[in-house]
Amino acid sequence: MLDNILSILIFFPALAGILGFMVHKDSMRAYGLAVAAIEFALSLWLWFSFDSNVSGMQFMEQMPLIASFGINYIVGVDGISLFIIILAAFFTMIGIASLTDTKNVKNMIITLLMLQMTMVGVFVALDAILFYVFWELSLVPMLYIIGAWGGPLRIYASVKFFLYTFAGSLVMLVGMLFMAYFYYQATGVWSFAILDWYRLILPESFQLWLFVAFFIGFAIKVPMFPFHTWLPYAHGQAPTIGSVILAAILLKMGTYAFIRFSLPLFPDASVFFMFPIAILAIIMIIYTAMVAYAQEDIKQVVAYSSVSHMGVIILGTFALNVEGITGSVFLMLAHGVVSGALFLLVGVIYDRRHTKLMSEFGGLAHVMPRYATIFALMLMASVGMPLTINFVGEFLSLLGFYQQSHILTLLAGVAIIVGAIYMLAAYKRIFFGEVTNEKNKNLPDVSKRELLALIPLSIITIWLGIYPKPVLDPINNSVESVVQLMHDKSITEEAKKRIPTLAGTIEITRNTKEAH
Repeated sequence: MLDNILSILIFFPALAGILGFMVHKDSMRAYGLAVAAIEFALSLWLWFSFDSNVSGMQFMEQMPLIASFGINYIVGVDGISLFIIILAAFFTMIGIASLTDTKNVKNMIITLLMLQMTMVGVFVALDAILFYVFWELSLVPMLYIIGAWGGPLRIYASVKFFLYTFAGSLVMLVGMLFMAYFYYQATGVWSFAILDWYRLILPESFQLWLFVAFFIGFAIKVPMFPFHTWLPYAHGQAPTIGSVILAAILLKMGTYAFIRFSLPLFPDASVFFMFPIAILAIIMIIYTAMVAYAQEDIKQVVAYSSVSHMGVIILGTFALNVEGITGSVFLMLAHGVVSGALFLLVGVIYDRRHTKLMSEFGGLAHVMPRYATIFALMLMASVGMPLTINFVGEFLSLLGFYQQSHILTLLAGVAIIVGAIYMLAAYKRIFFGEVTNEKNKNLPDVSKRELLALIPLSIITIWLGIYPKPVLDPINNSVESVVQLMHDKSITEEAKKRIPTLAGTIEITRNTKEAH
């Protein structure tokens, strides 16, 4: 079964979703939860079977699709993608478990299962066209979730989300076609296999243009400043589960793609654009933090906070060294856990009061002490408190970029402090003081069903904050192979100076047997 475990992880949720049309609506929640739990168990099995000492791809599968043009079904997993797959399975499971009595629950669960197929597909695809298909398909379920279950401006938000990301993806597709053409020119055969492209060394001028083509598609997905304007609308109008999946998983597609495509394919261009992108990342951190401070809607505070933290991930990614990239991958996982939990927490209070305005609350710590405690923990993790999960990723990301620029790292560090200001200000308004609104005096504390979703997230937040080694080791080994590949492919002296070399030669493993 392990020979095909990645294909099972991809297509099992989709098949179960199709079969879900035959399940009675009263049994759909239990059915969806069972499917999501099986998928999560399979992802854990993948982790336990994963060899952490191997830096290359494992569990690879390959099957020709359009062989004459080098388009194949190729999937594999390494330390960079492993934990994002587990995170996707985990949040789909707790998302279904925490679903409230919304309209058309059956359709919502089927849509979530279809979305899970596309998410896993993106993180295991090793053929560029296969990657692109899953990348584009992920837009459809999220478009439906926002448009069908969202707020008053849901149609505007869903269409804006779709158009922004779809337009960026088309530019990215052009870049992929050029890459395949350059490979054909160099070897005489067509190939869209990413691992084949890794062997291709391009002139710096070609790298610059192709880097920009891929950058536009990935930057909109992250979303980086100034492409971020679709995200607050999408978060603001999406139902709770939509915001959770969007923040925890979908945004990571962009940052993951930078590491899978941009850095190893275009090392010289990555160095050339390193400081401009770092400046954009710092603007993301500062600007969105200031906008978050001005918000009255607690969900918008969390949404802009999410963009701000994605800026730190970008900064670590373009440190172009092992510490920075390892930190950024870990922070992808950490940001997914913390932001997903914060959106779930916002959903808890919205279900009770049907408002997200902070002015409507105050003194909730007296009424909902368990809720206030969990919210405080996630808030501390969000601002990077030591011994919480975000601290590890932020520290390594900043440590990595410190080797490239002391001043920009200092600016980023100071900007992160702004995050602590607006998050603490929001917490003060909602939870401290006296209960002045009569509607808040008898609000029920978190229920057992809600705790079922929030307690595991709280445990992960503390556990990986104190002992991140089980996750960091596989990530670090795979990142080392990426950095070594970048150094070996660099053709300019500036790139060779900026990208450190590692002792020994690290091979990119091409199949499962070699990996084990």
